[in-house]
Amino acid sequence: MSFDIITDSSCNLPEDMIEDFGLHILPLTFMVDGTQYQSYLKGEKTDLKQFYTMMREGKIITTSLPNLTDAEETMRQVLDAGQDILYIGFSSGLSGTYEAVDLLSRALAPDYPDRKIYTVDTLAASCGEGLLVWYAVQLRRQGKSIDEVRDWLEENKLHLAHWFTVDDLMFLFRGGRVSRTSAWAGTLLNIKPVMHMDNEGHLIPLEKVRGRRKSLNALVDHMEQTANHPIEDQKVFITHGDCIEDAEYVANLVRERFGVTDITINYVDPVIGAHSGPGTLALFFLAYER
Repeated sequence: MSFDIITDSSCNLPEDMIEDFGLHILPLTFMVDGTQYQSYLKGEKTDLKQFYTMMREGKIITTSLPNLTDAEETMRQVLDAGQDILYIGFSSGLSGTYEAVDLLSRALAPDYPDRKIYTVDTLAASCGEGLLVWYAVQLRRQGKSIDEVRDWLEENKLHLAHWFTVDDLMFLFRGGRVSRTSAWAGTLLNIKPVMHMDNEGHLIPLEKVRGRRKSLNALVDHMEQTANHPIEDQKVFITHGDCIEDAEYVANLVRERFGVTDITINYVDPVIGAHSGPGTLALFFLAYER
């Protein structure tokens, strides 16, 4: 294994998977009541249920990029150990994280002329980013080179489908994703948005349905319409904003309709969750197009 994979905490992969894959995680940060927290700390469990409880209670959460001093330390440790680096980063359409780490990588390159430092803007978020990391690890385990893995990611990242819904439009309004009028009207009429990630890495509302259950069903409908075949052989991720029952409902639909067996469910991390809110539910898989 001649290269290490570095990603950031917005990939939303479970701790046991991070350990098994030997990933290096750059934690984004969030702030609650003047106190700053890291969204991922190796070996420590963030109480995400409590985080979403704070959001429901009206706490204002702000977010920021990874600490670049810490990121540089992580990257230098890998390079000093004689390993190349493949950084797989959070969508530049949603965050400045990728650009910041890409600039850092360029600044480090002259100090390590014999090492490769590659960066990939996934144009993805949550376990969309995480699923690309998952595939990168599988390719590395098959003996693929860093160049082959980087090229596969660039060729396939726009086939990584993200289908989202949220339970409370007011969080999207606070994050600038929908207008105040749309948020209030949607709340009064029990309208739930069905959203996806476009090819520029932006979260885009695609349709509106009335009622939570219909919005969950719509995610699976879009999977049926766009997923690569054979669907039953796919690796599927589902993330949720403290709504595990809804996540299990969607997972069961995917199993029943398509015969998929390899499904991983995990929380949406605090940095993404701060903008999408409690009740966020997202489904990720490979598709013919996003």
